[in-house]
Amino acid sequence: MTSIADTRIAVVGAGLVGSLLACYLGRRGYTVDVYERRPDPRSIPAERGRSINLALSERGLDALRRIDLVDTVMAPALPMHGRMIHGKDSSLTFQSYSSSGDRAINSIGRGALNETLLDAAEATAGVQLHFDSRLADYDLATNTLTLEHGGSLNSVTADVVLATDGFGSVVRQSLERIGRTSVVTDMLEFGYKELTIPARDGAFAMDADSLHIWPRGASMMIALPNPDQSFTCTLFWPKAGDGGFGTLETPDEILAHFTAEYPDAVPLMPTLVEDYQYNPVGLLATIHSDPWQVDGKVGLVGDAAHAILPFFGQGAMCGFEDVVELDRCLDEVADDWALALPMYQERRRVNSEAIAQLAKENFVEMRDKVGSKSFLLTKKFEHALEKVLPGTYLSRYEMVSFTTIPYSEVIERAKKQQRVMAVAAGGAVIAVATLTTALLRRVSGSDD
Repeated sequence: MTSIADTRIAVVGAGLVGSLLACYLGRRGYTVDVYERRPDPRSIPAERGRSINLALSERGLDALRRIDLVDTVMAPALPMHGRMIHGKDSSLTFQSYSSSGDRAINSIGRGALNETLLDAAEATAGVQLHFDSRLADYDLATNTLTLEHGGSLNSVTADVVLATDGFGSVVRQSLERIGRTSVVTDMLEFGYKELTIPARDGAFAMDADSLHIWPRGASMMIALPNPDQSFTCTLFWPKAGDGGFGTLETPDEILAHFTAEYPDAVPLMPTLVEDYQYNPVGLLATIHSDPWQVDGKVGLVGDAAHAILPFFGQGAMCGFEDVVELDRCLDEVADDWALALPMYQERRRVNSEAIAQLAKENFVEMRDKVGSKSFLLTKKFEHALEKVLPGTYLSRYEMVSFTTIPYSEVIERAKKQQRVMAVAAGGAVIAVATLTTALLRRVSGSDD
């Protein structure tokens, strides 16, 4: 078996997961070359309308903590302790994420986090970053990458290729073409578009301690705070049909629709029409691939293996957990990649499928349910159970966002807890009914 020092690893993609993976592999002593099709993002302005803030939570923090990056990453982060629900009548309702009120997810710019991870990777011994290097082809037989740089092609060969090149992974597509993996793409009939609420008089225009949601049944808008006191807003609308992106064209149509649906936001968005007309509509989809690796020579990591919907804030968090698990597998098998990659897939695929399901369900919750009275009552009941049974009862949201309980276990545990809640609710109804009957009998007896 080739020694760690003599093993060359090619990481395709220098996004969040690829740069984190390079840090982990370099720390193990590997020679790591990271190839990225884009220019170095640290040297160019961010692409307009494509930022999508991250909600950084415990799973991501755990991965960063293991390589001593938490303090650096968290310096510009803004904690959000709950959801602020905006009604069509401009009413506001705050929903805490935890029963204690002290737990928070953290708003952080994707670009800022990527730059921090790239700096860390670049500072790691054995890691080399190669920008403007577009992967044109991948040959599994020889583990060779054909890269385009400056208009010319060159080939590089690696002992192990790890694809972190995202939703449209060229490596995954190459494996699919030769029948070494199968892929199912589940497109959502919704797209997204970013807007901006700028700072007002040098301060946040809304509560900065909240993730803001405008739930409208068939669509929604959310907003996350930024360090410059602005908010990044994201519309999640149908791509076509009533209330979809295709229905608004003129400035008057845009303003009329937003005034009707998001009346409290319109006065805070001076560039609303310009942003809406200029910024692109992004696609939303879930990727299911299997297998994620071939012969211990190539592996898919992060969105390249399992792109998910963004509605639980777990896309990057899940990818970060992939990196942690792969690192753990390498520990357990003494860096034998032929054993580590199948083990990594076995442990992670069931969990990626679980969070894909949870993310889809959370979209419905955010879009349809968070503004309802029954939902608020359920949340209050859950928080009450968490206080009565600390450490024993945890809501699904808390398990996903504030623990590292495997996603598949979260689903099973949530199902069991729902049965407990149903029994408890039924018991409460019976108790109230019994008490009411006794009181009525007493009153009836006194009236005789």
